Amino acid sequence: MKQLFLPIFSAIILTSCGAANGSINNQNSNASSSNLKNEKAFNKAYQKIKLNDLKKNLYVIASDEMEGRDTGSPGQKKAGEYIIKFYKDLGISFPENLGSYYQKVPSSYMNKRSGGNLPDSENILAFIKGSEKPEEIIVISAHYDHVGTKNGVVYNGADDDGSGTVAVMQIAKAFQNAKNKGNGPKRSILFLHVTGEEHGLFGSSYYSDNPVFPLKNTVADLNIDMIGRDDIANRGKNYVYVIGSEMLSSELKIINEAANKKTNNLELNYKYDDPKDPDRLYYRSDHYNFAKHGIPVAFFFDGIHEDYHKPTDDVEKIDFLLLQKRTQLVFATAWELANREARIVVDKK
Repeated sequence: MKQLFLPIFSAIILTSCGAANGSINNQNSNASSSNLKNEKAFNKAYQKIKLNDLKKNLYVIASDEMEGRDTGSPGQKKAGEYIIKFYKDLGISFPENLGSYYQKVPSSYMNKRSGGNLPDSENILAFIKGSEKPEEIIVISAHYDHVGTKNGVVYNGADDDGSGTVAVMQIAKAFQNAKNKGNGPKRSILFLHVTGEEHGLFGSSYYSDNPVFPLKNTVADLNIDMIGRDDIANRGKNYVYVIGSEMLSSELKIINEAANKKTNNLELNYKYDDPKDPDRLYYRSDHYNFAKHGIPVAFFFDGIHEDYHKPTDDVEKIDFLLLQKRTQLVFATAWELANREARIVVDKK
């Protein structure tokens, strides 16, 4: 028995080790195969963010026909209809519990805060449901309003924030393309076009007061407000200001920097992250209405240039190659946030 037992036991050990090694190798192979598949899916989706598509949509959004897209104006509503048709054509729907692409922002809400006389307006919401963690939401936001027409002159707002508006649209197209090929995001993504930013961040404030999805389920907001130009301090550079990415989470800035290195390797400028900065830009765009609720944010911005809030903020002055690169950076960051295993931490105040 003893003579038989030892060889049999040894054989069991060898078989077990072989099985274990095979299991480990299979796990490594499966992980490698999964990573390769994810990388291929990312690259194919990334390529869908095309310069000519950004240009085509911006020439419409920032045209004279839209009359400067003032909050609640016929021109803004016309721009909203164009945005919605874009999503419909792609097969991207709205949040089911909302019932349409529109979230009404009542005039009473805006005027109570501003003391003005704004008409009713609408946020526009498009939505891709996550495949594995659908209850967790990544928000990609931009405001689609501008300042309208003054003394008969149209303020087209090509950069502010036509550039952000068309960037969100192209990012949505890239994610939908991945979904159509069986590689949809694991977490849900809300493409949020907000109104009333120019008058007081009203659309994003209304959303955060009346969220379509619980704020506790919102993982992060990537906000895009002016990414089509350069400012004097960075003339001719491949750069973007990133604001707020490490204010609430120690991970978001790291993820965004890794996404940047993976893509166009822009110069990431953190000038406006300084709490002492007199421009206080962290508080001046729609991301702040998420940040004030403890939701990590990153705000992508090109700086205050010479045509800011002037009638000369026209499409002809947009640097479309730089707009494309910045849009691709936001997409790459959103892709990681949507597909990583763990939700990013909120570990700062």
